[in-house]
Amino acid sequence: MGALGQAKLVAFLGTRDRARAKAFFAGTLGLPLVHEDNFAMVFDAGGTALRVTPVRELTPQPFTVVGWRVDDVPAAVQALSDAGVEFARFDGLVQDGLGIWSPGGDVKVAWFKDPDGNLLSISNG
Repeated sequence: MGALGQAKLVAFLGTRDRARAKAFFAGTLGLPLVHEDNFAMVFDAGGTALRVTPVRELTPQPFTVVGWRVDDVPAAVQALSDAGVEFARFDGLVQDGLGIWSPGGDVKVAWFKDPDGNLLSISNG
């Protein structure tokens, strides 16, 4: 096993608006804020540290940068929608009324953006 095989992963996101990001990740998504200092806010994302760091400039990428695996994608989409999250739709993907796409089998994926435009996802696979 390599040097990082047993190490815990830390995820990073940038934000241009610290207060708005804090309200979104803690309030809307319900992630516990475990640490905050001048450099970052650290949220507990199911045992993974999510460091949201203020940056001067940010160009959101057109691909998913952080995702969560959930047991029930439709229920999670509904709960997040009820909290005000808007789910993304993409040309060329057949998505259901909730915005969920299935690439085949029982796999389901839905995407949404944080206040800075970072593309996030929930899936069951």
